[in-house]
Amino acid sequence: MQRSQLAKMIDHTVLGPAASPDAVKRLCAEAIDLNVASACVDGAYARLAHEALADSPVKLCIVVGFPHGMSNARVKAFEARAAIEDGADEIDMVINVPALQAGDHETVRDEIAAVCAAASEAERTVEVKVILETARLTDEEKTAGAKLAKEAGADFVKTSTGFGPGGATVEDVAILRSAVGPEMGVKAAGGIRDYETAVAMIEAGATRIGASRTTAILEGAEA
Repeated sequence: MQRSQLAKMIDHTVLGPAASPDAVKRLCAEAIDLNVASACVDGAYARLAHEALADSPVKLCIVVGFPHGMSNARVKAFEARAAIEDGADEIDMVINVPALQAGDHETVRDEIAAVCAAASEAERTVEVKVILETARLTDEEKTAGAKLAKEAGADFVKTSTGFGPGGATVEDVAILRSAVGPEMGVKAAGGIRDYETAVAMIEAGATRIGASRTTAILEGAEA
């Protein structure tokens, strides 16, 4: 793949308690320089990142319910609205994984729908990506979660937070793609550190890659 084409499929990411304000500023500068799809940071840094990305084509992606997904639907929707007010163009929300595992599809569908509703209230287009944490799920649960995300109106389904027991796999990306069909986005995230792995995910059906080692990934692409 050409470097510019691959870059536009990457969410350049820094998340978690070790992410300092300076790290977020560096990430945003790198995101602009690499011309990636988005810079993905925690909600506490939404305003900082929005200012750092101003006048660039790079979108701002903010995580919600991260990383465990154990806040309720009202809280996730409120968090999404706050992120959007602070400049978010995309929301990556974590589902209630135990609810999905217990077969409580109504809870999962309702919380995704609540976040999607919050996104739809924005005066600009805000896309919602739904993180399933696939390493914790059976294949049947992965399929069910992806279908619930589609039913609830999400734009993407995403494999992993990067903080769970495992990251993206080619097999999981293929399962998600099969579940949602061709019209919905699939984001592979967690453990993608080189060009070959990124391309394998794309060949399996991913349309977006979440990565913190973006420069290393792009080094393998054609200029």
